[in-house]
Amino acid sequence: MVTSEYAMGLIATVAFAGLLFKVVTSGPVKAALQAVVESALDVQF
Repeated sequence: MVTSEYAMGLIATVAFAGLLFKVVTSGPVKAALQAVVESALDVQF
């Protein structure tokens, strides 16, 4: 990529990562992920 294209791609990637972080750490999503992990750890082998 040309330098300006590289910079725009990097900015878009960082913005997407920030948005994804906000979604994953939001209340409902965080609770759902926690429930999935807890149920996976509670499985009897």
